[in-house]
Amino acid sequence: MTVSLPDAGLNEARGPRARTRKLMLETAVALMQQGQTPSISDVAQAAEVSRATAYRYFPTQAALVHAAVDAALGPILEWQSESDDPETRVKELLRTSMPRIQEFEATFKAALKLSLEQWARRQAGTLGDEAPFKRGHRLEMLQKAIAPLEGRLPPAEFQRLAQALSLVYGLELLVVLKDMWGLDFDGIQSVAEWAAAALVRASLEEARA
Repeated sequence: MTVSLPDAGLNEARGPRARTRKLMLETAVALMQQGQTPSISDVAQAAEVSRATAYRYFPTQAALVHAAVDAALGPILEWQSESDDPETRVKELLRTSMPRIQEFEATFKAALKLSLEQWARRQAGTLGDEAPFKRGHRLEMLQKAIAPLEGRLPPAEFQRLAQALSLVYGLELLVVLKDMWGLDFDGIQSVAEWAAAALVRASLEEARA
């Protein structure tokens, strides 16, 4: 039932507690890759650990799914660039991220499903005090990618560029360009890189003007 995540950002397991946590995360990702949004009980049963043990590691479903998403993101969270050119940096980030996002597409869609389900329950007033599942890694990653523009763009325009780039980065690209437009991965990557470059150039041109 588990899926191996050797490069998924998990620290090397040392001792029984670390190995149990790693097992649970790999099991959670395996279930999510099958299209499920697993509960803590689901993961405990599949990983063959007790529910009490599982809840000690992950007290809420949101905490479990958030950790599983981080594990699936893996090298994306460690991305760095040696370039000072923001357009190049954004392209490098896309080329690092999108293959990984496609590989774990089902995991990220399962997380998105949880986010949408919680939103619907919140609107209906039935969410109660359940811990919310929050998504947001793309914000820090995109701001890191355009970091050379800090000081060259006014703060509001720097923030606007990061916000605009967030529309052409991440799982939503697959939802729109693959699921709706039927593009293959190369087509998706090409559109994403073109749109991102256009946004960076437009911001620079506005700043010069």
